[in-house]
Amino acid sequence: MALAIFDLDNTLIAGDSDHAWGEFLVEKKLVDADHHRQQNDFFYQKYLEGTLDIYEYLRFSLAPLSQHPKAALFALREEFFNQKIRPLILDKALGLVNSHRDKGDTLLIITATNRFVTEPIAQAFDIEHLIAIELEENETGYTGNPEGTPSYKEGKIARLEEWLKQRNESMQGATFYSDSHNDLPLLQRVEHPVAVDPDDTLRQHASQQQWKIISLRD
Repeated sequence: MALAIFDLDNTLIAGDSDHAWGEFLVEKKLVDADHHRQQNDFFYQKYLEGTLDIYEYLRFSLAPLSQHPKAALFALREEFFNQKIRPLILDKALGLVNSHRDKGDTLLIITATNRFVTEPIAQAFDIEHLIAIELEENETGYTGNPEGTPSYKEGKIARLEEWLKQRNESMQGATFYSDSHNDLPLLQRVEHPVAVDPDDTLRQHASQQQWKIISLRD
């Protein structure tokens, strides 16, 4: 029994749920279409390049959540999940998760996408434990601000260490699956790093370090 950690976007699903949510908001005409799409694409490119300012991005991406009541947002999220995310769930990813479940491993998703977007996806994989960007709330709903340390790059390590301490567990024997070079800090910390359909930078690093490289899309 060990810890099996999974990145979410472009690892367990064949796309980026955060970017897809932005596109969904444009389709539903809940945001200024041209501006939101331009900014959404801009920040996603920065993420791919590894130069994303996570706090600048969160100010943009979380703002729409502050403009609607939670009940309406949850209804939108259900529609978004069924229309946009369910088709992206990879059969091989489900099989991989279940192989760790069958071994009795503790399953954990750790993602730089916020909890609002990712909670239903973790539930679809029947993964109880989720570390995601947390959202600040007040008496009326979401404020549009993040709460705590964003689980991005080195922040994933900080959030994971907090989680392990709370559960009195360790990373001994842990495996981490990710597609992105943004996850190199955590990949370098686990005993079993696995590159999943990796970007070019991660693929090169994984090859040099003789890490396991797999595809869940073939």
